[in-house]
Amino acid sequence: MRPYRAALEQVPEPDATAAARCQELLDAKTKPRGSLGRLEELARRLAALRGEATPGLPRKALVVMAADHGVVEEGVSAYPAEVTGQMVANFARGGAALN
Repeated sequence: MRPYRAALEQVPEPDATAAARCQELLDAKTKPRGSLGRLEELARRLAALRGEATPGLPRKALVVMAADHGVVEEGVSAYPAEVTGQMVANFARGGAALN
């Protein structure tokens, strides 16, 4: 048997009860039901796979991506293209906010 097949056999079936409870908790929040879209789906899937309605994520990661969209060439940007790189460096140092 191939190693990945043996590993797959160790993976438990998704827990439908945990997924349903996760959705109940999401629906109880002060927001329209389903308003978080794909994020709610991912939360339910994670709950089902971990077997917990509120699973933790012990190893978190954050990926920040930035790009220059080229509006400088159109003459409508208030800043030159070099500002993109400068802002990213400032974000990485914790000196600026982003959204």
